[in-house]
Amino acid sequence: MTVDKGNKLARVSLDNGSGEKLATDPKLDSGSQKRIGDQLRAMYDELMQQPVPDRFRDLLDQLDKNGRKGGSQ
Repeated sequence: MTVDKGNKLARVSLDNGSGEKLATDPKLDSGSQKRIGDQLRAMYDELMQQPVPDRFRDLLDQLDKNGRKGGSQ
């Protein structure tokens, strides 16, 4: 894998090291997809249980107020 920091582009080589090309459309079996999905869902559910910090709530309130001012003109 090479990274060109100037253009912030990353290129991934499809060579697996033994000279063989890897499939251009890799697939995961359904069991792996389910495990990944379950883990992501569990992490997201845990995150959604966290309270919103006061400073974020204040920013959201400010955006709501500014939105109402701009929309009524």
